[in-house]
Amino acid sequence: MRTWLAALLAVVMAASAAGCSRSRPAVPVLESLAPCDAEALGEIPPPAGVSFRCGTLNVPLDHGLLPGPRNNDDLDLDVAVADNPSAPRGVLVWLVGGPGSPGVRLAGEIASQFDPAVMRDYRLVMFSSRGTGSNALDCGDLQAEMGGSDLAVPSAEAVRDCAEGIGPERRFHSTLDTVADLDDLRQALGAPKLTLAGASYGTLVAARYAITHPDRVERLVLDSVVPHDGVDPLNIAVFNRAAEVLRAVCAPAGCATDPAQDLADQIRARRNGPALLDLLSDRTHGKPELADLPAALRDANRGNPGALDAMLAGLRKGSPPPEEEFSAGLHTATGCQDMSAPWPGPNAPVAGREQAARAALAALPDRVFFPFDRDAALGNGALVSCLYWPETPTPPFPTGRDLPPVPTLLLAGELDLVTPLGWTQAEAARAPKGRLVLVPGAGHITQDRANGTVGRDAVTAFLTAPTP
Repeated sequence: MRTWLAALLAVVMAASAAGCSRSRPAVPVLESLAPCDAEALGEIPPPAGVSFRCGTLNVPLDHGLLPGPRNNDDLDLDVAVADNPSAPRGVLVWLVGGPGSPGVRLAGEIASQFDPAVMRDYRLVMFSSRGTGSNALDCGDLQAEMGGSDLAVPSAEAVRDCAEGIGPERRFHSTLDTVADLDDLRQALGAPKLTLAGASYGTLVAARYAITHPDRVERLVLDSVVPHDGVDPLNIAVFNRAAEVLRAVCAPAGCATDPAQDLADQIRARRNGPALLDLLSDRTHGKPELADLPAALRDANRGNPGALDAMLAGLRKGSPPPEEEFSAGLHTATGCQDMSAPWPGPNAPVAGREQAARAALAALPDRVFFPFDRDAALGNGALVSCLYWPETPTPPFPTGRDLPPVPTLLLAGELDLVTPLGWTQAEAARAPKGRLVLVPGAGHITQDRANGTVGRDAVTAFLTAPTP
């Protein structure tokens, strides 16, 4: 009897330690659906004639993607669904960038960017993925140091404090966890298939969902692509593209000197490669703002760094965004689990990571870094964050797979230095039914209104074309 009671007590204690959750139905459901408050959909309201209903989707914190005992906690993800459930072409899920941005807060803006024909033919759905919005991971010091940047360089202490604050649950914030949430959303909507439109990081979610569930995808729109096998944190592709972009900026009127060489000279003189990489990335979010950069680089090399220093100082001007608008903690947690690191994965010991990164860099010839250098590769914020992020078990994604043979539109901004053209070209080569559209003069996320109409027109034509 005592043995039986001890075993029962052990089971009860294990269940308690794993966390508590309310029982979930066999098929996921959207709960508490009601007309959305105007503020919930963001600063830009939906266009006339378009309305949304807001609710929550209850998902398990732990989808069982890792071996071992299950954590029984759960999450309520915010969801906004357009109020046209009988849309003839089914559900269109827009997947936002980041990671770290909540989708529901952008529902009004995204709906206003779509052509009315798209909003009529599809039921647009936005959701705030785990770790964002009302579930935002809160890392105060990291938020203050990185704000909404991909490449700002954080302190080791801020990274470690963030990971410690999140605790072991950080292992449940990989992209494959979001893929599992997305399939729960599909079931809750009663949709046999989804059309997925991803922007920036959203393309990674869309592609990994399509590869995981190829029979559940109708079409794919991938705008400003993050490679589905993972990002190279050394940023070599961005380095290579930077020279081409700077020279393209000078092409119409000409520049007195080669801006790519001026950038290289500035980095060699001032050892400021990571900061300049962050600046180039920041200035190609949306409409590129690069016209004054070549002259600033030239002047800095001539002993007049005022204009360039002002640009660099302006990068982190003002307060960082609040966590519910962009979570730097989630951005780091997910990025460090998904990247194609130069060490053996996110569960590798921290102690050997920098050595592995240095070895990877040493194996490359000098020319591949131009106009940057090895120090810029080793010191950029994306890599630095993950040098310090603690060992984290992560569900493996099977690399080397192509996208499924579904109609796929890929868009790239000509001047984008956040997700460079090479990434989109590589993804297009792995899309059996893919078509790549290069948008002249555009920066990151070609459908952004600041980038003109070419990207949005291409998406409209693609989404409203007859089904093959």
